[in-house]
Amino acid sequence: MTNQVLLHFLVPLFCGAISQPIRYSIPEELAKGSLVGNLAQDLGLGVQELPARNLRVSAEDYFSISAETGDLLVSGRIDREKICGKKSECVLEFESVTENPMNIFHVIVAIQDINDNAPHFFGKNIELEICESALPGVKFPLDSARDADVGSNSLKMYTLSPNSHFSLSTKESPDGDKYPELLLEKLLDREHQSSHHLILTAIDGGDPPLSSTTQIWIKVTDANDNAPVFSQDVYKASLRENMPQGTFVLQVTATDQDENVNGEITYAFLNGPASTNLVFSLNPTTGAITTNGTLDFEEKSRYMLGVEARDGGVHTAHCNVQIEILDENDNVPEVTFMSFSNQVPEDSVLGTVIALIKVRDKDSGQNGLVTCHIQEELPFKLQPTSKNYYKLVIDRALNREQTSEYNVTITATDGGKPSLSSKTRVTVHITDVNDNAPVFHQASYVVHVAENNPPGASIAQVSASDPDLGSNGQVSYSIIASDLEPRALLSFVSVNQDSGVVFAQRAFDHEQLRSFQLTLQARDQGSPALSANVSMRVLVGDLNDNAPRVLYPTLEPDGSALFDMVPRAAEFEVCFLLDP
Repeated sequence: MTNQVLLHFLVPLFCGAISQPIRYSIPEELAKGSLVGNLAQDLGLGVQELPARNLRVSAEDYFSISAETGDLLVSGRIDREKICGKKSECVLEFESVTENPMNIFHVIVAIQDINDNAPHFFGKNIELEICESALPGVKFPLDSARDADVGSNSLKMYTLSPNSHFSLSTKESPDGDKYPELLLEKLLDREHQSSHHLILTAIDGGDPPLSSTTQIWIKVTDANDNAPVFSQDVYKASLRENMPQGTFVLQVTATDQDENVNGEITYAFLNGPASTNLVFSLNPTTGAITTNGTLDFEEKSRYMLGVEARDGGVHTAHCNVQIEILDENDNVPEVTFMSFSNQVPEDSVLGTVIALIKVRDKDSGQNGLVTCHIQEELPFKLQPTSKNYYKLVIDRALNREQTSEYNVTITATDGGKPSLSSKTRVTVHITDVNDNAPVFHQASYVVHVAENNPPGASIAQVSASDPDLGSNGQVSYSIIASDLEPRALLSFVSVNQDSGVVFAQRAFDHEQLRSFQLTLQARDQGSPALSANVSMRVLVGDLNDNAPRVLYPTLEPDGSALFDMVPRAAEFEVCFLLDP
């Protein structure tokens, strides 16, 4: 499993997520421990419920929950520019999870910009060469400043130090950035003044405003009276991510009506982020732009490049190049276990949740649309819940005695063409409950015992088995009924509770006792215990343990004869006395 979060729980039903997210708004760069809001109260939880509900959030890098009050607190640095860049609206979306029962809530925290970034120029100096023949009204785009803040705190305007030859206006590029444009107000005279030094100031709209400056050094040159002209002000191209280095993007083209060296044009990127030069290359002779590194849609989906065309003299022209990066299905779906219980009782009810799963795909659109499934033969199923979440629930009755564990493979597949998928495997162990009573190996027992047996001798053995585990399957034996007198039973037989061996407590006498009936019980040690009964018929066999008896006559008072049986070991005589 990849980066799994294992929280052991087992609930009969998953309660789902509330439909509307909880929303807060805070300024960036709050100190650690600052209060965002009372999340527990906004979720309808009382303080006394917090220990049992185990309220927590998934955005642990930025926020934490007070276990005592349920307050949502800042736990790390929240830098709006690092999180959202130049986006006008910046929000952190994350989930809050409670247990007992389990609920998932969506939380949105809007991050408000503060004016913590001053505008800055990429270079300390701007150097221009302007021909003395340039006519008033000619415009010269200057390098723009960048401000990481947005909205009213972003770059607002530029100002120029007072001078008699130039004025300044603030323009806006197609992507919304403001750049300064220098306007020639008065003819230049190289012989009178061959250079000019100006100070350009960039000011943002914060309160109080922040600013930075750069130096403009202007060299006045002799006349080259035609400047290059681009065929387009803005060039646009679309390019799929992961294209190999050297892939052609587009070609910019500028022309100059001058001849010879004054009409020879070279191309270069305007000063911009260093990463731009790493990603793209510009042929200085042809104006062809090619890739110079790996493009990643998930890292950056749009580039705005400034290109300068310079003739062999001092004239320049500028254009913008807008490159859109198109998404490829180059990221496999990721499966994360938010909670997982790998010990499941076999008597769990259908619908019991054993895992909460989150899926994620860094791609966008159809390429980032993920579906999950598991093997069909398992007694579980995946149910989608809220956005990007599934729960793994019991779908059929479990029987540990048939199957004690299941290997579950979760396959996540995105909607790309061709699609990408990943597999995550977990093992679910089925725990035993006392759901099987002992079973005797025979339906009934008939035991033959010869009389005059020695006391304490084993006369039979009963045996029962129980497929449950541990104490649930541990069997003990007892005699629970007999057709003998209750007090006589104890003196006749007993049974060993562990082995099921039946012992004669005394010698049996066939002439007194021909047979007797017992009912034995096998009982497991579960809670509650389960039992089974079986009958046993004990037949006492006759032995030749009585010698013959002889009848002797005796005279009665009336003179008649009565014969008594008297035992004799050998010969005997019979005498009859007769009346004369």
